[in-house]
Amino acid sequence: MKIENTKAQMRKGVLEFCILSVLKNKDAYVAEILKTLKEAKLLVVEGTIYPLLTRLKNSGLLNYRWEESTTGPPRKYYTLTETGELFLVELTTTWSELHNAVTLVTLPKTTKK
Repeated sequence: MKIENTKAQMRKGVLEFCILSVLKNKDAYVAEILKTLKEAKLLVVEGTIYPLLTRLKNSGLLNYRWEESTTGPPRKYYTLTETGELFLVELTTTWSELHNAVTLVTLPKTTKK
């Protein structure tokens, strides 16, 4: 088994949560979302994010609107729906529980004497 495959699967597993979290405080277009994820060291390419955004929209978690840009073509801005906000709350709780469980399992064990 190659470590890179496992690392990529781990990142993919949290990507949906991260995208919804990026959109929690402000609407954003794809380049902004990608920049935020890349700054956080989540290696994402446009070919990965577009299908995911479409799936999130089709699931009712996101909406989008077109806005004119002064530097090029119109931009598609994504925003959380009310359903998306509730979904994010649930994911945040699940992430916290998962993080705590993984930390508990992976911390070095101290032996009792």
